[in-house]
Amino acid sequence: MIEEMIMAHSILVKVFLGFLVGGIAIPFLTANNPLGFRKASFIYTMTFQALATMIAFTGVVAIFAGDLGWSFSTILMVIVWAALMYIEIKKYKLIKVANVQKESTFKLMRGAFVKISILQILLVVIMVVLKVLEAKGMISLG
Repeated sequence: MIEEMIMAHSILVKVFLGFLVGGIAIPFLTANNPLGFRKASFIYTMTFQALATMIAFTGVVAIFAGDLGWSFSTILMVIVWAALMYIEIKKYKLIKVANVQKESTFKLMRGAFVKISILQILLVVIMVVLKVLEAKGMISLG
């Protein structure tokens, strides 16, 4: 059963990574529609939070069901999850209150969206790489 939970967790992380990469297209697809950008950002944030919460839930269930304990590795995953959620909420709040009808602000928000998305992708990729290296025995995260 624990293997199935870890497999579900792993699949969700891959889906999430694909979602993050696909999300980079939002500023480009809504380049001529500031209000559409705001609405797409809202939908993106809600989906982001749903996927991130599913990942956290499957991870916590795997920890407790498998009696894996709280190693440095699992604590690091929780920290990365919290950082991703914090960054995403701040990004959405910024876009929500910004005057995207003003062209310069709209351009700034689109650029910030892409940069923040790249940062989020890097956080997930770094965590995945660390876990793969740990699983192969190349490093030990305790």
